[in-house]
Amino acid sequence: MSNKNVTRRGVLKSGTIAGAGLAVPTIFTAASASAYTNEPGAGSVKIGFNVPQTGPYAEEGLDELRAQELAVEHLNGMGDGGMLNTFSEKNLDGTGILGRKVEFVTGDTQTKSDVARASAQSMIQKDGVIMINGGSSSGVAVAVQGLCQEAGIIFMAGLTHSNDTTGKDRKANGFRHFFNGYMSGVALAPVLKNAYGTDRRAYHLTADYNWGWTQQESIQASTEAMGWETAETVLTPVGAGDFSSYIAPVLNSGADTLILNHYGGDMVNSLTQAVQFGLKDKQVNGKDFTIIVPLYSELMAAGAGSNIEGVFGSMNWNWQLQDEGTAAFVKSFGEKYGRPPSNAAHTCYVQTLLYADAVTRAGTFNPCGVVEALEDFEFDGMGNGKTLYRGADHQCFKDVLVMKGKENPTNQYDTLEIVEVTPVEQVTYAPDHPMFGGAEASLGTCNPGA
Repeated sequence: MSNKNVTRRGVLKSGTIAGAGLAVPTIFTAASASAYTNEPGAGSVKIGFNVPQTGPYAEEGLDELRAQELAVEHLNGMGDGGMLNTFSEKNLDGTGILGRKVEFVTGDTQTKSDVARASAQSMIQKDGVIMINGGSSSGVAVAVQGLCQEAGIIFMAGLTHSNDTTGKDRKANGFRHFFNGYMSGVALAPVLKNAYGTDRRAYHLTADYNWGWTQQESIQASTEAMGWETAETVLTPVGAGDFSSYIAPVLNSGADTLILNHYGGDMVNSLTQAVQFGLKDKQVNGKDFTIIVPLYSELMAAGAGSNIEGVFGSMNWNWQLQDEGTAAFVKSFGEKYGRPPSNAAHTCYVQTLLYADAVTRAGTFNPCGVVEALEDFEFDGMGNGKTLYRGADHQCFKDVLVMKGKENPTNQYDTLEIVEVTPVEQVTYAPDHPMFGGAEASLGTCNPGA
C-alpha cells in the first residue's frame, strides 16, 4: 500500500496555513486555540451524514443513511464488523477512530444545493463535525464540497456521478469513491455497439443540472465515436414528475433510441411513461426502438418494475458481486435491514471507513494529514477489487459494471444482471482531460481551517 507509513507529517504540508489562498467566509474565521476546525476532544468524534431524506432522490438518500449508521456501528465495535474484516488495511479494530467513539448527526439535503449547504454549515458550526459524508446529487456534492473546503472540513462524497465533482470543481478537502459520467460512457459504448450496432439515432432527455449535463456529454461522445447520430438533446427539470410532454416529441423525431439521463424518482417516472407511450414496442428506421438508462441503481430498478427489462445501464457496484468484501457488506446490511444494499449505500459505507482508516494511518484528524493519507492510496477488499484514490484529482479508479434489466426477475431485488465488468484500465483518463476541466483544473491546497 502506497501510504502505509503515513504519520503526522501530513500536518506539515504547505496547505496548513488557514485558508491557503482561499477566501474563507467570516463564519469560519472565529479565533480558536485548535490547530484545525472542530478538533475533537478525547472522548468522542462527530461526523455528519448529509443526505436527501425528502425529494426526488429520497429513496437513495435513506439507503445511504442506513449504510452510514451501519458503518458507525462497525467502527464502534458493534455487529459483525462487515468490511472491516475484508479491507486490505487492518488499522480499524472496532474501538472508534483514534480511540474516540464515533457519533453522528444527520441532515436532509432535499436534493437542493442551497438546502444541503445550509445543513452542512449547521453541522460544522453547531454540531462540531470533523467530516461530512453523503449526498445523492452532484449539484449538492459540488456545493457541499466547496463549503467544506472553505471551512477546513473533509468531505467524503456520497453518490455523485458528474464529471465536475472531481473535474473542474475538484477540491483538496474533497474525495469521491463513486465513479463518473465519463466512466459510464466508456464502459457502456462497447456493450451498446455489440447489442445495437453502429447505426443509431439517439434522443437525450437530460436532468437540467451539472450531473445531467456531464452525463449527456459523456454518453454522447462515446456513442458518436462509435457511429451513432444524436437526433436531439432536451433538458428536463429535476423532480418534474410528469415527463409526458418531453416524451411525446420523441415519437416524431426519427430517433430509434431514447437515452434517459435521469436518476432516482425522475428516472422511474420518465422510463415508466416512455414505456406507457409504447416506445419499446415501436420500430423506427427498421430497428426495434430501445431505451438506455446510463446510470442505474437497484432502488430505481425496483421502482420501475418490468419497465427496465432489457434496458442497459452502468453501476459503481452491485450486491450480486462475488468478492468477499461484497459478501461481508451484504450480510451485515441484510441482517440489519432485511434487504440488500444499493450502490448508493455501498459508496457511503466505504467512504466512512476510508476516512476512519486515513485518520488512523495519519495519526491525526487534521484534514491535511487525512488528505495526504488518502492521496494515491491503493486498497482492496471493499467490493470493487483493487482501487486507487488518485492524488491528482481525488477520484477513485476501479472496475465499472455494465448492467441490464432482467427479463425474468425472481424477486423485487433481483431486477438487474451484471453483463460486463469493465476493467479499470479502460475507464482511466488523464487528470487534465477536457471533460474534467482540462489543464486549468486544480485541487488547490488543503485547508485545515482554524
